[in-house]
Amino acid sequence: MRLTIVGSGDAFGSGGRFNTAFLLETAKATLLVDCGASTMVALKARKLDPNRIDAIVLSHLHGDHYGGLPFFMLDAQFLSQRERALLVAGPPGARARIPQAMEAFFPLSTLNKWRFPWKVVELDVGRSNDVLGHTVTTAEVVHFSGAPSTAVRISDGMKVFAYSGDTEWVDALASIAKGADLFMVECYNYSGRPSGHLTWEILRPRLGDLGARSIMLTHMNPTMLARLDEIRAEGLLVAEDGAVHEI
Repeated sequence: MRLTIVGSGDAFGSGGRFNTAFLLETAKATLLVDCGASTMVALKARKLDPNRIDAIVLSHLHGDHYGGLPFFMLDAQFLSQRERALLVAGPPGARARIPQAMEAFFPLSTLNKWRFPWKVVELDVGRSNDVLGHTVTTAEVVHFSGAPSTAVRISDGMKVFAYSGDTEWVDALASIAKGADLFMVECYNYSGRPSGHLTWEILRPRLGDLGARSIMLTHMNPTMLARLDEIRAEGLLVAEDGAVHEI
């Protein structure tokens, strides 16, 4: 399992980072975990072919996590001329919200005669789902997005990648992270208790509860980006756009 960090930024591009998008390559398929608004720019900046992606797995329906989909779809239709099938797997509400986003950005785009087959499936929260031979388990977290926001756990049968999505601390994070080879966890702010997000002040005392083999922080604002040495001193990894990790 190979992870390429396409984008690790917050909603505002703090530190010049692209919105969240993680490319996960396994022997079974190539998955994109989240597809933030800047994802097409980030993929092309890294010379990553979007036509390699077999499925897109969404943690939640905020623009910095799924807003790149209209651009991805129209690039596939008109520029890269995709032919292979695409699966989009998201939380409940994805089937309605994705076409709505496409129509908001590009009116009548959903009426295209698509040159490639694609479909949206909604993942059952709290249960195991199959996504192209991968076991995908989600847990609902605390982050208002107009639909359930989730943490995500993906296994190819040999390795496990887990991701918090955006959330306050919830005990479900421990079940998603337990035993994972890599757990990527948002840590938006250094201190305080912002609604819908974790801070280092809250996360640090909970690190021992997570039970992952390796933990990487992502989705950081300037107060966190200014303290990366402190994070690394705790033995944690820091997400960097363009970095490649063998899991």
